Amino acid sequence: MDDLSELKTRWLHKIDAAADETALEAVRVVALGKKGEVSLKMRELGKMTPEERQVAGPVLNALKKELNDAIIVRRKGLADAALAARLATEWVDVSLPGRPRRAGTIHPVSRVTEEVTVIFADMGFAVAEGPQIETDWYNFDALNIAPEHPARQEHDTFYMKVPGGDDHAPSVLRTHTSPVQVRHLEGQGVPCRIIAPGRVYRADYDQTHTPMFHQVEGLAIGKDVSMANLKWTLEEFCRAFFEADGIGLRFRASHFPFTEPSAEVDIRCSWKSGQLRIGEGDDWLEILGSGMVHPKVLAVAGVDPDAWQGFAFGMGIDRLAMLKYGIPDLRAFFESDLRWLRHYGFSALNGPSQHAGGTG
Repeated sequence: MDDLSELKTRWLHKIDAAADETALEAVRVVALGKKGEVSLKMRELGKMTPEERQVAGPVLNALKKELNDAIIVRRKGLADAALAARLATEWVDVSLPGRPRRAGTIHPVSRVTEEVTVIFADMGFAVAEGPQIETDWYNFDALNIAPEHPARQEHDTFYMKVPGGDDHAPSVLRTHTSPVQVRHLEGQGVPCRIIAPGRVYRADYDQTHTPMFHQVEGLAIGKDVSMANLKWTLEEFCRAFFEADGIGLRFRASHFPFTEPSAEVDIRCSWKSGQLRIGEGDDWLEILGSGMVHPKVLAVAGVDPDAWQGFAFGMGIDRLAMLKYGIPDLRAFFESDLRWLRHYGFSALNGPSQHAGGTG
């Protein structure tokens, strides 16, 4: 054991001289591995007397620990040096501007839905929702739509397939969001003031019609709600939505099964040089249907028509977008053309700011 001092000096020198982690591992194996020089010295303890072992054992263990500690320190130093060298070669100037990435846009339908919601929220209307697959009863019967009404024919409405042996009336893809009104009255009762935006479906397809489109229904029920309240509400909405103070509306007598009296609403406009201008001129353009809720609809929803009354209206969200933003073809809304979306889309950071002028 007299050569342990020389052995320690030699291996410590080799550990310090290791140029990388691979070379350091080779040194470890030769010095401390199963057949390494220090390990072979440890085996010689078995040939010694107990007195010699008591002297040599602690010295060998101390040597082994010292070499292991030196290897750990050297390995960390090599790893730090390798990382520093890598960072030096992969250095990035974090102050440089990032690569430009095209930002997505908000679809006009989503934007107009948001605008409509904001405006009616200012007038105290909450948002109500309902299922898009609706029962025949909620979609037609509860709304006083007679069995012979054209809207109940298969050429106008998408009916769901009925399993064999089932004699229930088939469900439908809702043709309007009016069923939400009945469901809300049944569940929440009166008084109420809601709008119901959402997807609706009809079997039609041309420049101004698609099989799937979007509507928003409005409903206000109270003890003394009148047609005057309906007119004020729609005038305030149109003024805020089209951002024109001089909005003129014309109410024409019409017929809808679920309102009585009923009125179609036209907005004043002009067609200068083929361009539509809302709120000016001597022409009129139909934009929505409205009326006082039919007593039968109130009764079906569990509301006493002798004590309560109210108004309802419905308009196309897609049509509103076409009128406000000059979009000529409804079909383009749903064709997923990126060029169209980039042209008519809205920045996600630029939210709607139109507000109505009061609470009615």
